[in-house]
Amino acid sequence: MSAEAQVREQAEGAPELRRHVGRIGLLFASVGSIIGSGWLFGAMNASQAAGPASVISWALGGVMILLIGLCYAELGTMFPLSGGVVRFPHIAFGSFASFVTGWITWVACMSVAPIEVEGALQYATKYAPFTEKHTVADGSTVHTLTGLGLTFAVVAMAVFVVINYVGIKWFARVNNALVWWKLAIILVVIVSFLFTQFHGENFTSQGFKPAGWHGVFTAIATSGIVFSYLGFRQGIELAGETDNPRRNVPLAVIGSVLLTALIYVLLQVAFIGALAPDNIAKGWANVNFTDDFGPLAAVASILGLSWLAVLLYIDAVVSPADTGLIYITVTSRISYAMAKNGNAPEALGRTSSRGVPLVSMLLSFVVGLVLFLPFPSWQQLVGFITSATVLSFGSGPLVLAAMRRQIPDQERPFRLPGGHVIPFLGFWSSNMIVYWTGWQTNLKLFLAVLIGFGLLAVTNLVHRGRGDSHRWDWKAGSWYVPWLLGLALFSWMSDYGGGKGWLHFGSALPVMLAFSAAIYALAYSVRLDTPTVEGYIEESRREAEIEEKQLSGAH
Repeated sequence: MSAEAQVREQAEGAPELRRHVGRIGLLFASVGSIIGSGWLFGAMNASQAAGPASVISWALGGVMILLIGLCYAELGTMFPLSGGVVRFPHIAFGSFASFVTGWITWVACMSVAPIEVEGALQYATKYAPFTEKHTVADGSTVHTLTGLGLTFAVVAMAVFVVINYVGIKWFARVNNALVWWKLAIILVVIVSFLFTQFHGENFTSQGFKPAGWHGVFTAIATSGIVFSYLGFRQGIELAGETDNPRRNVPLAVIGSVLLTALIYVLLQVAFIGALAPDNIAKGWANVNFTDDFGPLAAVASILGLSWLAVLLYIDAVVSPADTGLIYITVTSRISYAMAKNGNAPEALGRTSSRGVPLVSMLLSFVVGLVLFLPFPSWQQLVGFITSATVLSFGSGPLVLAAMRRQIPDQERPFRLPGGHVIPFLGFWSSNMIVYWTGWQTNLKLFLAVLIGFGLLAVTNLVHRGRGDSHRWDWKAGSWYVPWLLGLALFSWMSDYGGGKGWLHFGSALPVMLAFSAAIYALAYSVRLDTPTVEGYIEESRREAEIEEKQLSGAH
């Protein structure tokens, strides 16, 4: 569908998304999405991978995510569009780049609601047989859904859809209350652990970095650390639905990462200090408890804090459920944005009388249910989501760099200082996190990317069959091909997660730095020209004006 046809259809009364999310609502959408199931498992997983140096892993992970988030803070205030992570590449690099970005982002986001349901049910195994323990091929232990667990998982996903259908206004109200609960619980855990029992010798008795720097960086990508920060982007995805994007978007993106980074570091310190020396006598890699399906609750029980253990088992349902609720919302906005770009069926871009993209939401629900079959446990899905989401992040810094040259006079309510420094470091960070995730996980991701390219071919044939004058801007998005191929190659060569072992920690850093610089320069050189970018901006502006008129009429 052409931009003019979209404008005409909207002008005739197709309802759009509604701006019901305020400053605190947008901040809490990010904070609530960040604090999901990751913190419930991350402290123990990071300790096993890096020992006491896991404190460094949490801090470095926060810095790397913040570098990426700062790029999105500038973009989100320039163009406060719902599904902005998909629509920004469309403006700077055209339809091909936005299609690939949208596909990777959608794959990552639609996986989050299922994993949060799995995390909640794993902790809830304390009270009913929702999961059972299994040992997989690599020797690790996972807790997979039983028949009872699968039934409850389907019901939980359906509840997410019903709450979201009520509308974004009610979603924000529900989420605000749940985020206050989650913040209170995690702070109570930190204080209780610190003041009940703290063994300072745990930080040195087995060595501060028992697995060296390799362990520190492995923990960032594979222990749930990056996964625990990924929700910052919800402040961008919902930018088109907030009442004051200039003020609210930077606050949501930057504030959520800084706040949760501080909380996570304190939690890791408290967890390490709360362990009895006997718990780590066999080394940090072998730390475990009787009730290992709920590590934080197990520590609370060991400390004699039975009341806290009960609260943690309750929160283990509340926290992941809230994040799953958010991601049903966000995933539907991504497919909504892809439809607006002409890269997905038009039905995904339509909204209900409540201003909700219902078809997109139902699609997220159905695909989420399908994911329970190949990935029936939290542990089996977390690495895939981490790598996919961070890969989708990588386009943001490149978009920002291109727009600095394409539209230098565009109003930027929040302008990131330092020229290319922060965007490049953000791009390099995203590449390193994908690299550290390991080949076994990344192989599945790149297979999913190949499916996306197949869908791209089908979409292109559909446009040709209709006689649409849809432009793909192949050259402007051509950097995507060597970027994805290079990441796959270096991951295969790495000594992380089943790679060939040809690239090691010391050699990988300069290799990935040079590779990131090459792709950054390529994307910068093939960017769209200024008139084309201005044309895409004008299309987005017309859509926003129609949306505002409809919102005014609705009130």
